[in-house]
Amino acid sequence: MSERWEDKAIISGVGISRVGRKTGIADLDLTVEASLAAIADAGLTPADIDGVTSLGETPITIASQALGIDAPWSGALGSMGGLLSPIVGAGQAIAAGEARHVLVYRTVQMMGGSVAPSDAPPPMEAEQASDLLTVMGDVSVLLAYHAYGAPLWLSMHARRHMELYGTTREQLGWLAINSRTNAALNERAVFKDPLSMDDYLSSRPISEPFHLLDCDVPIDGSIALVLSIAAYAGDTPNPAVRINAFGGAPGVKGGWWYRDDYPNQASTDAAGMLWSRSELTPQDVDFAELYDGFTFLTFAWLEALGLCGRGEAGPFVEGATRIALDGQLPLNTYGGQLSAGRMHGYWVLHEACLQLQGNAGARQIPKKVETAVAAVGGGPIAGCMLLTT
Repeated sequence: MSERWEDKAIISGVGISRVGRKTGIADLDLTVEASLAAIADAGLTPADIDGVTSLGETPITIASQALGIDAPWSGALGSMGGLLSPIVGAGQAIAAGEARHVLVYRTVQMMGGSVAPSDAPPPMEAEQASDLLTVMGDVSVLLAYHAYGAPLWLSMHARRHMELYGTTREQLGWLAINSRTNAALNERAVFKDPLSMDDYLSSRPISEPFHLLDCDVPIDGSIALVLSIAAYAGDTPNPAVRINAFGGAPGVKGGWWYRDDYPNQASTDAAGMLWSRSELTPQDVDFAELYDGFTFLTFAWLEALGLCGRGEAGPFVEGATRIALDGQLPLNTYGGQLSAGRMHGYWVLHEACLQLQGNAGARQIPKKVETAVAAVGGGPIAGCMLLTT
């Protein structure tokens, strides 16, 4: 990764589409909604956008055509970013002078979207392909033991954490309860009804210790961001969000389970890289938006980022006072993927920007916030960003 591309790029605009479950809305329509909102939020028009990239699901050429964008740069994924690879690629393109304003979108659909077979995905460098094979290389072993998906793979991490540190299901439950409390203040969240500990503990078992309410919620929706050259910061309608540092998981060995420090995950490596690229420390973080595909993944990120000690995530979230909107470290303020809905981590970036700009409405953190950490991924796939005003 090129040195300090973070200094050359800002997040100038964010946008979100309608969100719901089995909406029947075409993925292209969702992409266009979120993208136009992000472009307008940045004070730009589609004609100003000279770069487009995405993690799917709507093909880049189709989205660009629908938006009226004729971008000379498109689609290269930044290395080591995991789900954040398009963000990294956009930032690196801006730093290299290949683009001034890059649209990045992530669109998801519960039932799968329309994909044009002739439209190639963003190019993947040979190094990236090799890294992907490395981190996913132990899946065949998991499958041989009839562990057929992430709920089973990551429940083993959670169970091991419980054995080592005394983590309890009730502590995982406090995270889910806090997310539901925040979701009640988010007009786009799909689940807003109050959630009690009894509701959480009695939900349907999935893979011990995970129950239904430990798992994220599939939705239809789209998130878009515009990354711009740093010099544009003075011209944005809303305060520009600066990228203080990025952390990825380069050359991570061990895949899902074969690590010497198991149950640690690639989040440990990404967090180490993040802090090595910043003058800030975990004590400077005002709030956190952390991936919660499963409750335990947020615990893993809290510890990896040094926001609490190793093995201390359970006591840290217990009672949900520290992580409430008015707490020491507000956490997943939009409701997280557990209650608002799964956007594969892109909602964490959208929310972090709104909070830093003071535009989060009823769920705005009451204290002044200047620094946020946003982290995405689980198992061998991880990326995180430190964002500031």
